Amino acid sequence: MVVLLHGFPQTSASWDAVVPGLIGAGYRTLRPDQRGYSPRARPRGRRAYRTSELVADVIALADQAGVERFHVIGHDWGAAVSWALGMTRPDRLLSLTALSVPHPAAFRRALLNSTQALHSWYFGFFQIPRLPEALVGSRQGRALQANLMRSGLPAEYARRYAEHMREPGALTAAINWYRGLRPIADARPIPVTTPAMLLWGDRDPFLRRRGVLGTARYCTGPYRLEILNGVSHWIPEQAPDRVVELLLPHLAAAVG
Repeated sequence: MVVLLHGFPQTSASWDAVVPGLIGAGYRTLRPDQRGYSPRARPRGRRAYRTSELVADVIALADQAGVERFHVIGHDWGAAVSWALGMTRPDRLLSLTALSVPHPAAFRRALLNSTQALHSWYFGFFQIPRLPEALVGSRQGRALQANLMRSGLPAEYARRYAEHMREPGALTAAINWYRGLRPIADARPIPVTTPAMLLWGDRDPFLRRRGVLGTARYCTGPYRLEILNGVSHWIPEQAPDRVVELLLPHLAAAVG
C-alpha cells in the first residue's frame, strides 16, 4: 500500500501521472483529498488543522483500508505530514518519501541561518484573518492561477487547482493548514528512523537548498537525497516519470 498526500493548493489530482507507474509495479494506492480539500471534510477553525489531526487522518485512512504498515509519499504540505508520521508513528510506516519539503527541524534551522525566511514570507501573511483569502482568491481565482503558473506549475493543473479553491470554504480551509502550524512543537528535532528519501527541484522558488541539505542530520535510518535539475516546486506534476523511476527502488528496498 502506498498513501500519497498532496500539498497546497493541490488536490489528489497532483498524483495523476505518478499513480499508473506505481500500480503497474504492483502497488495499491490511496490518494485522498486531504482535510479541508474535500467538500465533506472541511472543518472550521485553525485547531482542526494541527499536525496531530492531519497525521490522525492518515492513520484512520490506513485503518479503514485494513493496512497495518504502508509507504507514505507526500508533496509540499503532504511532505510535512509525511515527516510528522515518520517522527510520531514510525510503527506504521514501511518507507517515507518527501517531495520538495525538508525535515521540519531542518526547515526551521534554515529559517534562522539562511535566506529561507525571505522565501517563506507567506507563512506570516496567511496568519492574517480574511485578507489572504481576499487577495489569493481575487479575480475569480485568476490571480491564484497566474501565481501558480509563474512558480512553474503546468497551466492545466494551475487552472484545475484554482477552480477547486473557488468551492465554498475551500480556500480558507487550505490556508488554515498554515494557521494551524505550531512552529516549535511541529519542528522538534525528532529523528526519523524509517527509510526515507527527499526529492527536491533546484528551481523551487519556495524551498531553498539549506534546509534540504540539512535534512540528513535528522534521518538516522537509510536516507537518500535526490536533486532534480531544472525542476520547480511542483515535482509530481512536472516530473512524474522521474518520480516513479526514483520511487520504485526506494519502495522495494524498504521491504527487503
